[in-house]
Amino acid sequence: MRTAATLLAIGIVVAVLPTQVLPARAQDYPTRPITIVSAQASGGASDTIVRAVQEQLQAALGQPIVLENRPGASGNVGAAQVARAAPDGHTLMIGTDAMMTSNVHLFKSMPFDPAKDFAPITYAGTNVIVLAVHADLPAKSVADLIAYAKANPGKLQFGTSGVASPHHLAGELLKLKTGIDIAHVPYRGGALSANDLAGGHIGMAFLSYSAAAPLIPTGKIRILAVVEKTRYAPLPDVPTVAETIPGYEMSSWLGFFAPAATPAPIVKRLHDELAKILKTDLVKERLAAVGIAVVAGTPAELAETVRSGIAVRGELVKAAKIEPQ
Repeated sequence: MRTAATLLAIGIVVAVLPTQVLPARAQDYPTRPITIVSAQASGGASDTIVRAVQEQLQAALGQPIVLENRPGASGNVGAAQVARAAPDGHTLMIGTDAMMTSNVHLFKSMPFDPAKDFAPITYAGTNVIVLAVHADLPAKSVADLIAYAKANPGKLQFGTSGVASPHHLAGELLKLKTGIDIAHVPYRGGALSANDLAGGHIGMAFLSYSAAAPLIPTGKIRILAVVEKTRYAPLPDVPTVAETIPGYEMSSWLGFFAPAATPAPIVKRLHDELAKILKTDLVKERLAAVGIAVVAGTPAELAETVRSGIAVRGELVKAAKIEPQ
């Protein structure tokens, strides 16, 4: 009987132990440098956001923040690395809409499940995309553009930064919601698309604001709208596409993630610190200068963005007849 009682007592201690230990570890977190993996090449929007918060996050957490670039397979290489990392808050990821929503439909097999293998921390911001036209195109609004495209089916070309990019899918969404016939012209990067728009080689383009901004003073291009759900503060007079086409929205977003099973107290602390830093005027101004609008959303908002994004991107990839690799 004593043996049974002793075993029962040990069983109770073992069963209770994890719930007692994890909060204590979370309270002591972090205990060593934190690595934030960017699955993009160096110099992209992911790097920009991490570097914007890096110094203040180091001060808040008391440990070095190390940015590690692990590009490959449209972000799948770096994301898979983080998905397999220990869920202790010392390996994080700056994820993008492409790797967390589009890739599910662009690859025949995925090395991770975006909705199950990560713990969302915060929806950091959006890499603002604008709908722009060449100055000679007789369209001063989205409604004008739709009317022009309907009067000239198949003649209008729209440039983007590449096949299956959010810029491309923004164009496919416009086609889907309006029934217009416009031809996609993919480029190897937004700068090339912007230059061809300014040169009059294409009539319209979906561009990251950072690529479009330098061309606005030249008078060679005209921004008709932003494709986000809400207007972009630096362009207060530029409407959203949704103001003309209800329900239209395409966002190129970035967010912070940890591996699934990371203790909730650690996720909460990371969210609280990152959201506070992202909302500082210094960081917002620094990111706005390169076309990134701060969101600093909750973990639940980021999780819903991933779930809904997978569904929406699937519909658009199918409409664009993009075959998975």
